[in-house]
Amino acid sequence: MHVGVVAQRGNDRAVRLAADLDSLLDATVRFDTETASALDRDGVEPSAMCEYDLVVSIGGDGTFLYTARTTDGAPILGVNLGEVGFLNPLAPEEAPAVVAETVAAIRAGEASYRELRRVQAAGEGIDLPPALNEVSVLGPQRGHGHGVDIEVRLDGETYSEAHADGLIVATPTGSSAYNLSEGGPVVHPRADGLVVTEMAADGAMPPLVIDPSDEISVRVSNAETAYVVADGRSRVKLEPPAELTVQTARTPTRTVGPALDFFAALEKLE
Repeated sequence: MHVGVVAQRGNDRAVRLAADLDSLLDATVRFDTETASALDRDGVEPSAMCEYDLVVSIGGDGTFLYTARTTDGAPILGVNLGEVGFLNPLAPEEAPAVVAETVAAIRAGEASYRELRRVQAAGEGIDLPPALNEVSVLGPQRGHGHGVDIEVRLDGETYSEAHADGLIVATPTGSSAYNLSEGGPVVHPRADGLVVTEMAADGAMPPLVIDPSDEISVRVSNAETAYVVADGRSRVKLEPPAELTVQTARTPTRTVGPALDFFAALEKLE
């Protein structure tokens, strides 16, 4: 039984909780290299945890996204040290007991797994990881006079042609993140679809919820540069005019253990 622990960088509280888990779990526990260094242990890169039975992410939603991206394939259980926590179901005080219970359930073949849909951008010169929250297509910078012309087609049928700061294609998981800040709807985790939201567009179309099997085609023009970004971190520069597609990724992110209390998390939004 192998358990990986990825803790938020520079967070002493996360490091202490990681040490507590190591002392409690009936499993072989490995820490990411930075956490291991803080504990004077030998660590491993998160990418080496891809085939572990469980990876525990300790931190905020950003730490969870990093863990999902770097340990792709392993089931993840998130411990929330952030303010809201749409990806991490566990409070710190309940984490040791619940993680131990989850390890026992995995060993017994009785664990509860869930799959979170991801989206993938593709096109010439685009090599980005699948995004758990969203793929964004952005102009050179935000604000009047700095956007980009964007044409959006859904399975070949035109949805929008506008000058905008950018475009977001979000999963249900990511609907409460960047998408929400740009006026898109929050999607309940049990709903199955993607959300297309234009950012500060001239004559904007309303946000659109589409079937997850649909393919979105995006053409950008009338700007010196543009960018396609996965989960706000991994990005590729485009040279307009350029085209790309966004659609559901082949593989989801897997989580294990207790489900998030979605409405409790939603209440924390201001």
